[in-house]
Amino acid sequence: MTEISTGTSTRKDMPGRLLRLLSLLQSRRDWRGAELAERLGVTVRTVRRDIDRLRALDYPVESTTGTTGGYRLTSGRDLPPLLLDDEEAIAVAAGLVTAAGGSVSGIEDSSRRALAKLERVLPARLRPRLAALGDLTASVPYRGAPRIDPAVLAVLASAGRDQRLLSFDYHDRAGATSPRRVEPHHLVSLQGHWYLVAYDPDRAGWRTFRVDRIERPVPSGRGFAPRDLPAPDPATFLRRSFAEASYRYTARMTVGLTADDLRGRLFAHLPGDVQDIGPDECAVRISADSAELVTQYIAAIAALDVPCALDAPAEITERLRGLARRLAR
Repeated sequence: MTEISTGTSTRKDMPGRLLRLLSLLQSRRDWRGAELAERLGVTVRTVRRDIDRLRALDYPVESTTGTTGGYRLTSGRDLPPLLLDDEEAIAVAAGLVTAAGGSVSGIEDSSRRALAKLERVLPARLRPRLAALGDLTASVPYRGAPRIDPAVLAVLASAGRDQRLLSFDYHDRAGATSPRRVEPHHLVSLQGHWYLVAYDPDRAGWRTFRVDRIERPVPSGRGFAPRDLPAPDPATFLRRSFAEASYRYTARMTVGLTADDLRGRLFAHLPGDVQDIGPDECAVRISADSAELVTQYIAAIAALDVPCALDAPAEITERLRGLARRLAR
């Protein structure tokens, strides 16, 4: 593409081009000059001039080293204007509305303040949509979900986005603490809990970490090459890791339903694995640290009034007998 940098049309388009350039810099950590030039339809020389104009407006744009050179929008003293299209603005508003009922500590008031600011600056055509979203949307918090420090979430997300090795102290479910060094991949929220999906090079495998058990996360200056997750998406990987994990209590059942039919008729996600073993039969493995939780899920499956058989520890079967006696009375 070519551009006459001294032409009248180029000077006329400059304000809009600067906004597009700022939007691109906000969307990704690093950009090569040639990439920006191609996106904007200008020359690399014009990109350099526009970067200088942004710097003159106090936007902290730094040059990066490399074979072709590039640019990065860094953190500064003030938050620069955030450029959003219509769909992005509504998506942010929906996130703010639902965040008020979430498990991130202190986010309720922050979400409401941010939503009010967003409403004031939105174009008139979007305000009715935002008002309807706020008036007709509610979020029910998960009971007993641990409260998460938003600063910790921000550190984990930034390390994953920038592909930086992350170090932290981790408390496992037995209460033991160990130092960890991982390649963060994704954050996943499930039933009020937050999990970090990451690759652990010291253990040569993928791991999931409860965010409320992570302390003192610190990104390093060392980067890593992204790896392919052994699942279609992070949520699927998380569910599979739960299904394969073994906890203190494990029960096995054979149920006269297909795996999909059983999942569809249960009231919540099953803490275990379900596999078809016949045209109308599946094998169920339920595992948890709580005997009460395992008992509840067995009772829920038994209440479906389909053929089933159970193999469970004595503590679980005794709880089920006690439940049957209480119901019979």
